[in-house]
Amino acid sequence: MAGDTTQLTMHGTAGPPLTARSTELRGFQEVQRLAYECAEAVAAQLRAGVTEREAARMQREWLRERGVRDWFHMPFAWFGDRTAFVNFKIPLQFFPTNRQLEPGMPFILDMAPVYKGYAADIGYSGSLGLNPVQDRLMSDLRPHRELILEQVRERRPLREIYENVERLMTRQGYTNRHRAYPFGVIAHKMDRVKERRWSPTAFGFGTQSLKGLASDALHGHREGWSPLWSPYHFSDHPPQPGLWAVEPHLGFRGTGAKFEEILVVTDSRDPEESAFWLDDDLPHVRRWAEENAA
Repeated sequence: MAGDTTQLTMHGTAGPPLTARSTELRGFQEVQRLAYECAEAVAAQLRAGVTEREAARMQREWLRERGVRDWFHMPFAWFGDRTAFVNFKIPLQFFPTNRQLEPGMPFILDMAPVYKGYAADIGYSGSLGLNPVQDRLMSDLRPHRELILEQVRERRPLREIYENVERLMTRQGYTNRHRAYPFGVIAHKMDRVKERRWSPTAFGFGTQSLKGLASDALHGHREGWSPLWSPYHFSDHPPQPGLWAVEPHLGFRGTGAKFEEILVVTDSRDPEESAFWLDDDLPHVRRWAEENAA
């Protein structure tokens, strides 16, 4: 991580700006690792016949057993062609269904828990048995992670980076499936969440987290930036310091794959300290290291 003098502007949170080696960053790292640990544990338990709703419930129960009581959003699970959001037209289609997992079928687990006031939003791609198409998609996601970090460090406008990611997908022969998300976002800002005894949800999203995102949107509108990283004009600004949950999502003929993890953006003039991935010890990063070693 970057040095102690680097600062992050965390709107909607109390206290002084964060330093890059702060307790706050360690808190975000802890919950992100917890979420990925959950994804790997649940993925290992998936069997033919399990439904998306059951997989989502498995994620909820695993995290609740470990102290999670609030959410940025509740866990999702997508199986088969739903990993590529085939024919998704309305937000309700993102919610888990009774689609059953079959041998060789790809899946994506997506969860955004809040733990000790820190939030994470992760995406984990896998398959029940071998799926060469999704394996290739996962391998081809690596240059997207590298491209995003490089161009954020160059302080290019978020909209331009989005377009360059999409161009890379096209050159690879894939379609951009994060365009199917609301507002077509590839990322959104993450903040601290106030801990409360009762943490209600609305439409699958934690109300405390939604309030924080709305506060960021209002604050950003006044200053000319948005907490949503999209292909639209409101994202035509340089990266805003803070934490961003980034999720490039590739699709190919009914198969989808993505990763989602936190990118830290600071106000440092040192390129390496101006932006960095919060954690390089994550399943997809380890996968790429193993591919290199092989």
